[in-house]
Amino acid sequence: MTITTEHSIKTSPSVKIRELLYREALNEALREEMRRDPLVFLMGEGIAERGGSYKVTVDLLKEFGPRRVIDTPISEASFTGAGVGAAIVGMRPVVEILFVDFTMLIMDQIVNQAAKYHFMSGGKAKVPFVLRSQGGVGNGLAAQHSESLESMFYHIPGLKLVMPSTPYDAKGLLKAAIRCDDPVIFLEHKLLYLSKGSVPEKEYVIELGQADIKKQGKDATLIAWSNMIPRSLEAAERLAQEGISVEIIDPRTLVPLDLDTILDSVRKTEHVVIVQEAVRRGGIASDIASLIQANAFDYLDAPIEIVAGLNTPIPFNLNLEKASVPQIQEIIDAVKRVCYVE
Repeated sequence: MTITTEHSIKTSPSVKIRELLYREALNEALREEMRRDPLVFLMGEGIAERGGSYKVTVDLLKEFGPRRVIDTPISEASFTGAGVGAAIVGMRPVVEILFVDFTMLIMDQIVNQAAKYHFMSGGKAKVPFVLRSQGGVGNGLAAQHSESLESMFYHIPGLKLVMPSTPYDAKGLLKAAIRCDDPVIFLEHKLLYLSKGSVPEKEYVIELGQADIKKQGKDATLIAWSNMIPRSLEAAERLAQEGISVEIIDPRTLVPLDLDTILDSVRKTEHVVIVQEAVRRGGIASDIASLIQANAFDYLDAPIEIVAGLNTPIPFNLNLEKASVPQIQEIIDAVKRVCYVE
């Protein structure tokens, strides 16, 4: 049974659901896939005995042993390269990089090797490789541990890019990523690990490339992902009190991008706001805006608004950190501007 939306699990009387933390949903996905396929194994710093810094891999060592849950040295380039090599020869590694900032150390392995190998082999070779990492601001971890670098991977042909916002999506998409024969960059957000959501007991997989409508609306389309989804939902609730109905689209996977769902919403509402935590310059929001302009320009009743992080390294100070990324009021103000509401 494949379920693709949270709405369907909440409205189906035959599906038993429970509330899980985001990190628990990820742990369950890893456990289920490791039980299902002996070729799946995990590599990363502190993921075995410690269960990972964010407790995503807790207790997996106990069940699967040190040959499948591997604590690595602090040498990101070497163990990522080992993971890519293992994928090329038929294994299904899930490699964890503690902070997305540290992926700068593995760009050759990901960009020049994993992303290109299928193409350069004439389509004969597969690279079923998953890179898990987390990014975004939170808890004053400062400039080297708080970046949102998804646009760097979005730019690279040959990579798939996943950024789930809920426990339900996190589990279903991670299972799909592990089963995918292409390299997948799977980015989580540090502030989502303790968020709760409905997850069915029965197995399900969410196909990569399917957006989800987190909220139906008619006055404006709000496109967001990762930790900007909870903030967008809160903004939509406040706007509803003022009579403004917002539709929220979560792409869930940025590559492949479900452009059809986005365009259908844009054609309905005729007003668009795109929200990203990453800095505005060179961001994915700008590319999505260009795709909307190219495919649905005649439907737009106002210029597209982009709400994004400031073009600055993330400050350590908590107040400055908060000021550097989109907040709920900024999203509300942007929706009002496109809807011409004072």
